[in-house]
Amino acid sequence: MEFNKYIDHTNLKNTATLKDIEKLCDEAIKYKFASVCVYPYYVPLAHSLLKDTNVEVCTVIGFPSGMSTRETKVYEAIDAIEKGATEIDMVINISALKNKDYEYIKEEIEEVRDAIDGKVLKVIIETCLLTKDEIIKMTEICNETFVNFIKTSTGFSEYGARVEDIRLINEHKSDILEIKASGGIKTYDTAINMINAGATRIGTSSGVKLMQTTDECHECGCHHE
Repeated sequence: MEFNKYIDHTNLKNTATLKDIEKLCDEAIKYKFASVCVYPYYVPLAHSLLKDTNVEVCTVIGFPSGMSTRETKVYEAIDAIEKGATEIDMVINISALKNKDYEYIKEEIEEVRDAIDGKVLKVIIETCLLTKDEIIKMTEICNETFVNFIKTSTGFSEYGARVEDIRLINEHKSDILEIKASGGIKTYDTAINMINAGATRIGTSSGVKLMQTTDECHECGCHHE
């Protein structure tokens, strides 16, 4: 398993500086992570630093509440793509879900999906705020809208990814829908548990620490899996 390829190396602190993002990108290049995940403001910088590498530039839309209008999310997504983003992590309108306005949710997702011209779309559902039935419903909607990923969490709410939620999503997702686990994933064991439950991408600000743990395991011969 190429563990590094599971990692979206993330810095979504609103105090992040230019040096912080440069460091993030340098680390992503060193460890060959799947992507860096930054706020739209830093997409041009990340794009310029990563343009000659295989590391993708991921950004967040409607983040973290999901309560912007559809039109705003579409504009944000298009703007981010034009500035160099290749992956979009969009927060759903959770109030619309609570209102059982499933058509609104579907249309919002489809409008963003269609606006980004084939780039990767990950739909953040904020599992900590949802019932099991709502998690299942959102998995079904993600199946129906043919997005690339369903993502558990922003990391800015009550708690982040949980193994039981990954398993629940995995039981109801289509063969093509992938799962991104994010929020509170700070140890190698936690990441592996998420992967074993069905996640194919891990959003974390602890990517370097996780990679150092894998290096230590290889050196001592221990097996966390």
